[in-house]
Amino acid sequence: MTTPAAGGRTEDRDTFPKLLALRAATGPDRPAYREKEYGIWQTYRWAQVADEVRRLAAGLADLGFRRGDRLIVVGDNRPRLYWSMCAAQALGGVPVPVYQDSVTDELAYVVEHAGARVAIAENQEQVDKLLEIRRRVPVLEVVIYVDPRGLRHYGDVLSYEAVQQRGAERLAAEPALVDAEVARGRGADDAIMLYTSGTTGRPKGAVLSYDNLVWAARAGAEFDGLREGDELLSYLPMAWVGDHLFSYAQGYVVGLVVNCPESAETVMTDLREIGPTYYFAPPRVLENLITQVTIRMEDAGVVKRRLFQYFMTLARRVGPALLDGRRVGLVDRLLYGLGTLLIYGPLKNTLGMSRVRVAYTAGEAVGPEIFNFYRALGVNMKQLYGQTEASVFVTIHPNGEVYSDTVGKPVSKVELRIAESGEVLYRSPGVFKEYFKNPEATNDTKTADGWVHTGDAGYLDERGHLRIIDRARDVGRLNDGTLFAPKFIENKLKFFPHINEAVAFGHGRDFVAVFVNIDMIAVGDWAERRNISYASYQELAGLREVHDLVEGEIAQVNRDLAADPRMAGAQIRRFLILHKALDADDGELTRTNKVRRGFIGERYKPLVDALYDGSRRARIKVDVTFEDGRKGMIEGDMEIRDLAPHPGSGPALPLRKAS
Repeated sequence: MTTPAAGGRTEDRDTFPKLLALRAATGPDRPAYREKEYGIWQTYRWAQVADEVRRLAAGLADLGFRRGDRLIVVGDNRPRLYWSMCAAQALGGVPVPVYQDSVTDELAYVVEHAGARVAIAENQEQVDKLLEIRRRVPVLEVVIYVDPRGLRHYGDVLSYEAVQQRGAERLAAEPALVDAEVARGRGADDAIMLYTSGTTGRPKGAVLSYDNLVWAARAGAEFDGLREGDELLSYLPMAWVGDHLFSYAQGYVVGLVVNCPESAETVMTDLREIGPTYYFAPPRVLENLITQVTIRMEDAGVVKRRLFQYFMTLARRVGPALLDGRRVGLVDRLLYGLGTLLIYGPLKNTLGMSRVRVAYTAGEAVGPEIFNFYRALGVNMKQLYGQTEASVFVTIHPNGEVYSDTVGKPVSKVELRIAESGEVLYRSPGVFKEYFKNPEATNDTKTADGWVHTGDAGYLDERGHLRIIDRARDVGRLNDGTLFAPKFIENKLKFFPHINEAVAFGHGRDFVAVFVNIDMIAVGDWAERRNISYASYQELAGLREVHDLVEGEIAQVNRDLAADPRMAGAQIRRFLILHKALDADDGELTRTNKVRRGFIGERYKPLVDALYDGSRRARIKVDVTFEDGRKGMIEGDMEIRDLAPHPGSGPALPLRKAS
């Protein structure tokens, strides 16, 4: 990665270490990464990054890391962890980022399955897990840490700086060591291994090549006009394919400035300070932001609250049209301008979105109310549809064609096909190579001619946009033939700030029933303003007043469903509020916070049965994992409530056949 060998264009560079060399040669002083530490933003330029990566790569080589080896990377978003991935790739190795909140058993599975000899961890918390794993997974030999706090007296682990020092000494003796390995790299080589979320079983290691990722990075950048110097905040897990594509692959291909927050707790403050031009958030993050806005408005004075409600009503009608370049009357334009001055501008600044040119949401279906809220403010929010197996991009909303009920049109060189069963299939240059050590799963997912089964049910509408109904395995019918799409119903429920999570049941049943998780912050604030006392989540969730609140919001969802001919018969007839929050540590959610529907149905079977046998109350005891890792039990007695269907519901209409 030395400057003399770094000429050429980005189109000629087929691996990330080669692209890094080019960035360091053509723009050595341009900012590449920023990290907030002790309240101060530190900037790293491309030449510095290339030097950091080169010394670390040489240090790894000195520790015996070789072409084809796998490197575990675990921790929050930190420049040094991103650089460690490039250092492994410079030697022909394959980084394997792991979710930082993984419990020890989950992390141990990935270490053993990947056969990783070396791991780099952010801090003491992650080092402790790796050292415990090393005692029972003998393949893991070397543990390296970035943050030295709390690790002074740890033996048999190496600091990041110590490995770089070894690398500097090795380079003094062999100056061409790293450059020679970088030159050997090819676009078809394995670039990364990302473990899928595992909604139905053990995670699978999806192997992506440089060709996959470089194509996807360029295709996405060209689709929405990303340019060198665009800023983004990297706050989502490094083990998630979205972060790898946006923060890493597009960082090198486009020349983005990747900003790493100080901590998970400071993300909103850091977002406001950076003011990114390029933004990504999964639906859960967008929902949480709306919850915070709603709480603040409920606490505001009467005049401010009414002003907010008036201008938001106007924004929902006018904002999306202005974004799409459609005609808007002069009076509405003037009023929207006033709203921008009084409401929309300050609110976007609070959300850190004042400078956003392009924003995406993906990962799971987003409720139209949530999606339209941001577009109403003037944020160019789009939906994209993708998967780990696609190197993210399958479809994106084109400018001027943004609809809340679709996920856009295929990206360049992506082919779409709808199977007879209604399942969406795609083929593109981003299609993954394989599932590591799992040829059977690879063959089940990817056909011999490159088509990938998404597992999602959907269809192409008359505008050429893809519409996703739900996970194919989850879409079903009620006993009267009504279409049952649980995620569609759940997203409508989660639009309300008081509902954090919902799980809908109904396939093969006479009616739809749901579990609800309340949002502790939003409902807690609501209760305190009414002088309602509580001591815990379980106590708050059991209050009659909280049930009344949730019942009213479900009734609103039923009114919305009644207006949809396909879903009118799928109104919610019974519900209960769970006595505990669904948790990834308890296996109820994936590490990307997707509901593991089958697991929940089995774990809470007595509650599901009670929803359908006419019971008025139900009791259950389940295992839980506390924040400190201890195991325990939690028992709860839950009220079950009935709701009358909203007038106007009738027999479900048949689902339109996919084109």
